[in-house]
Amino acid sequence: MSVSVAIRHRFPSFQLDIAFDVPSPGVTVLFGPSGSGKSTIVSVASGLLRPDSCRIAVDNAVLADIGAGIWLPPERRRAGVVFQDSRLFPHMRVAANLRYGMRRVPPGAIGFGDVVDLLGLSGLLDRRPYTLSGGERQRVAIGRALLAQPRLLLMDEPLAALDSARKAEILPYLTGLKTALRLPVLYVTHALDEAARLADSLVLIDEGRVTAFGSVQDIAGRADLPLARRDDAAALLLCEVAEHDHPRALTRLMGGGTALWVPLLNLPPGAQCRVRIPAREVILASRTPEGISLHNVVPGTVRRIAGDPDSRSAMVEIALPDGALLSRVTPDAVVRLNLSLGAPVLALIKSTSIEAIGT
Repeated sequence: MSVSVAIRHRFPSFQLDIAFDVPSPGVTVLFGPSGSGKSTIVSVASGLLRPDSCRIAVDNAVLADIGAGIWLPPERRRAGVVFQDSRLFPHMRVAANLRYGMRRVPPGAIGFGDVVDLLGLSGLLDRRPYTLSGGERQRVAIGRALLAQPRLLLMDEPLAALDSARKAEILPYLTGLKTALRLPVLYVTHALDEAARLADSLVLIDEGRVTAFGSVQDIAGRADLPLARRDDAAALLLCEVAEHDHPRALTRLMGGGTALWVPLLNLPPGAQCRVRIPAREVILASRTPEGISLHNVVPGTVRRIAGDPDSRSAMVEIALPDGALLSRVTPDAVVRLNLSLGAPVLALIKSTSIEAIGT
């Protein structure tokens, strides 16, 4: 099962030529700078913009195929849409806003009580939108979209208008939503922290073109892509809690085919989690050092070396048995360590530099 998107459209000063195919269910993050064409994809997928050419398919349902004469109107696509602003009806209480999404669809698998519980809305049902915080309004907007029983959820920068505190409030709900409902989701953002936390698949878009797409771990761990040139570049690994060492206040994770020690996590053994390892925090070595404080000495193989003249640095991609790490070093370090493609290398990582960011 997959979500397949192919769109071509010419605007007066911009041409969109997009194609990708990603697994379903799961959250696919469309990531790129403002003006790159991300929101246009949402408009086409929802049926609000008819492009010059396109084919949109969700699992076994074709929503649009202009070449074959198929163009379902928005009301027949069963696509739930959440925008930057919540667009709630100000004269309706929260409960009525939520039920509005149920008016034109038969009962489905997503129930009113389930959505209220999942999004933490029970204490808000009798309130009007103007009394809610930005994060609360967005949770209601998400709930309304879910109660329309969508086969595809489209989220167009739903957290862009929120400050960091409100984003931190709502992100756990979004993480829970993707785990509980198993819907295909297209999620637009240019915030890397949202992509790192939520994405199963990542589509990089720039100037109307797809520069790369694939699993979030694969894309985040590549030294040759634009993400690696960012100051906050980081590898992502999907991990499992192997054990807790309470006397040492440490947890051992298994991810990427290697073991990682991190500060003690409040997760049971066997639980899944996702970790983010910033490239600037990974030190490279040719041999195991002695007498140092860090817990993680991870063997790997150099897979790519990408120079970055703007920052006078190099990004080294280190292949693990089932994943990759990134390390930002100076060009001099590449020479001194004799780094080359296929060379063995050790990645040194402080436990406190590894950030557990969710499932």
